[in-house]
Amino acid sequence: MIRSFLRSLFVLLFCLFGCDNSSAQRQTTGKAKVSPKTMTAKEKEQKENAILAPDFTLSDLDGEMVSMDQFKGKVVLLNFWGTWCGPCRKEIPDFVKLSDKYGSDGLEIVGVTLTSGSPKKIKLFAKKWNINYTLLTDIDGSETQSVTGLYGQATGRRITGVPTTFLIDRDGYIRQKYVGPRSEAIFYKDLKPYL
Repeated sequence: MIRSFLRSLFVLLFCLFGCDNSSAQRQTTGKAKVSPKTMTAKEKEQKENAILAPDFTLSDLDGEMVSMDQFKGKVVLLNFWGTWCGPCRKEIPDFVKLSDKYGSDGLEIVGVTLTSGSPKKIKLFAKKWNINYTLLTDIDGSETQSVTGLYGQATGRRITGVPTTFLIDRDGYIRQKYVGPRSEAIFYKDLKPYL
């Protein structure tokens, strides 16, 4: 009985606080391989069945309010991460490269920073890691946790680990969800049709 209790407790704590890096399986919500100008019937159906990315407002590291609606018309990689998470750190150099290479083509990378301390602390971390993309954090306390709940509800699957990243097209629809770290090459392959 004690073993069973401890096992259940371990699973619960891992789901709440652990990085999900074991299998790093990709889940998809739909793909479009051709630009909207030449969409096939199948792609139109996928677009109709796509999930609209929930809007939210969080603070950037300078205290400015940033809304997801501000990124409409851009291709967004929305990354839920933490400074304390090893697999999240593994992705940072690839996000930096993607931002450098494709920012002028309409790519926007947005990192929602979970349980990582004050904006000042996150800013120091960002400087050390040469982060060149938008980082968002809590306004008053735990808004980032509410945002993870919104995206979990929208996709029908809770966000149980970080990094978790969503590929959002220019019209604001979630096209893919990634659990676990990915490389620059994998992200680019998936986002290329939307750029």
